[in-house]
Amino acid sequence: MEPDEEYVVLVDETDREIGIEKKSRVHSSSTPLHRAFSLFLFSSTKELLLQQRSWTKKTWPGIWSNSCCGHPLPGESYESAVLRRTKFELGIKLHTVTRISDYRYCFSKDGVMENEICPIYIGLYDGDMVPCPDEIQAVQWINWEDWVEKTLRSPDLYTPWCVEETGILALDKNFLEFMLLPSGS
Repeated sequence: MEPDEEYVVLVDETDREIGIEKKSRVHSSSTPLHRAFSLFLFSSTKELLLQQRSWTKKTWPGIWSNSCCGHPLPGESYESAVLRRTKFELGIKLHTVTRISDYRYCFSKDGVMENEICPIYIGLYDGDMVPCPDEIQAVQWINWEDWVEKTLRSPDLYTPWCVEETGILALDKNFLEFMLLPSGS
């Protein structure tokens, strides 16, 4: 169970902590730079899990995005935050994730800005999940190549950070090696 009042870690451009703030107050029209993460979760057959963000989300409600996003709590590592939020949002327990790339973005929509240092992680999972309805409207698995094509053809249908991160992964040597591993590896 997530805390009722979650805090985010405010950082400078080098990801050095400069303070903390309540998550409920940090996302506004002039959001300060803070820590976050993005997870792209794959099945053993290399299909990507997408999530449609809940219609109650403050940022990009109802929009399809990557498997899981969130914020490290004060004193929490990025990896621990990925594992914690995946359990909370998707109801699954991952044991390991792999950091693929650093990423920094700033996007605004409907008067709310996202302004984050947001490393990109990948993980493997096969099994059932129980998405949290406050976070996720729906989920679907999709072939990676089909997903890349969709983001190139219709990027406005997805969260902008997810579209950019997909492009980063598609060109990353470590990610490409992961995708070439035999299914079930």
